[in-house]
Amino acid sequence: MTDSTPPLYEEIVNFIALGTTPDRVANFQPSDTAKQRVAQLIEREKDNEIAADERTELDLYLQLEHIMRLAKIRARQHLAASRG
Repeated sequence: MTDSTPPLYEEIVNFIALGTTPDRVANFQPSDTAKQRVAQLIEREKDNEIAADERTELDLYLQLEHIMRLAKIRARQHLAASRG
C-alpha cells in the first residue's frame, strides 16, 4: 500500500489479512479517523466542493461499507446457526 491509500481501505485489508471470525466480522467498526474522513468527504460533496480524487475516495469508502455490511449480515447468520 502507499501513503495515498485511504485509511479505511488499509483497515479493511489489515482486518482481512490478520484472519477473522464471524464474531469479529459482526462487530467490526472502522476507526474514528476513517469515520471522520468519510464525514468530511460527504460534507464536501453536499457543498459541491469535492475534487475528482476525493470523489473516487468516497466511492471506494461506499463500496467498502457495502461489502462490510454484507459480510456482517452473513457473519450474524453463521453465528445464529451455530448457536442453534
